[in-house]
Amino acid sequence: MKRTRSPLPLLLFATLAAGAGNGVTIVAFPWLALQRNGSAADAAVVAMAGTVPLLASTLLAGAAVDYLGRRRVSMISDALSGLSVAMVPLLALLLGDGAINVVSLSALAALGAVFDPAGMTARISMVPEAAEQAGWSLDHANSGYQAAFNLAYIVGPGAGGLLIATLGGVQTMWVAALLFGAAMLAVAVIRLAGAGRPDRAKLPDRLWPGIVEGLRFVWHSRVLRTLAAIDLIVNGLYVPIESVLFPKYFTDRDEPRQLGWVLMALAAGGLVGALGYAVTSRYLARRNTLIAATLTLGATTAVIAFLPPLPLILALSLLVGLVYGPIGPIYNYVMQTRAPTQLRGRVVGVMGSLAYAAGPVGLIVAGPLADAAGLTVTFLALAVPMLVVGFLSVVLPQLRELDSPAR
Repeated sequence: MKRTRSPLPLLLFATLAAGAGNGVTIVAFPWLALQRNGSAADAAVVAMAGTVPLLASTLLAGAAVDYLGRRRVSMISDALSGLSVAMVPLLALLLGDGAINVVSLSALAALGAVFDPAGMTARISMVPEAAEQAGWSLDHANSGYQAAFNLAYIVGPGAGGLLIATLGGVQTMWVAALLFGAAMLAVAVIRLAGAGRPDRAKLPDRLWPGIVEGLRFVWHSRVLRTLAAIDLIVNGLYVPIESVLFPKYFTDRDEPRQLGWVLMALAAGGLVGALGYAVTSRYLARRNTLIAATLTLGATTAVIAFLPPLPLILALSLLVGLVYGPIGPIYNYVMQTRAPTQLRGRVVGVMGSLAYAAGPVGLIVAGPLADAAGLTVTFLALAVPMLVVGFLSVVLPQLRELDSPAR
């Protein structure tokens, strides 16, 4: 087969642009909510609105990718995500700034959360064929994908903090909409095997049995089932940190730029870790990498709980990103190598859906707890379970399959 490198860079650019759009909104949505009355509970409501739909929409996104085609779903998702964030400045323009409140922000955050997972699932599902066409190993391609994703969360939150400080939170949403549009255009010109119309003869006739098939596949795979459980717990504990606790801390200090710097530090570490995985995957066991990442996340969160000076928060955030950078490529590799081609989208969707399932629970607890007991207590309440998960991972036999050949 003739090899060309054109589809993979386009796919990585689309990942970068869509991720940067989401990175901008991660800063802008809670900032707009906190500007109203400074309540962490209100910020948690908006963040939860952007998280709750992910449970169902990610599950459906996987089925949509398998049934409608990867390229088509990616384009539709980015178009609708862009429209959902553009509605913030449009509402302000048409109805006035009073229309931008917790209710409208929650509704638009939820709308964006319905569409975003489909684009991400579609792009992850295209990586193996893009890697083969470019002559890259799957580990190398997944490293590049995760690096682009993490780079997006350097560019997005950093730009979001600066744009809020100069243009204001409402007008910043126009930039997010343009980034989603760029992602859609990049995918529109991709020509890649398996990205077009799927072979419906290999799929169940109805959607629900197709979704159940993906759920059943993940459940019967010991390693996928265990990874899903770990991801569910860790995400439930981590989401409030990025979506509520850091925004609350820096809003109280009136420092949007510093919030952007912290999110950029997390993503910068993730970028280096993801890029480094192309090399470290040759020498380090996937299981050991996962255990080290979970334990480090718990330990650093415990230190951040005491709200040290900004340089130390930035250094710890960079460290978290560094150790977690390889985790995305590891998860993607396991999903891509365990799932049959015609089932890949649904397996990615199921895993993503389970990862998001605990996020709303964490937000429900963290927002009111931060208002009632303070940030230090809330950070510590999240750090301790993270450490427990890390120590339990050491003794889980299922994780040894991470370094076994796919069967």
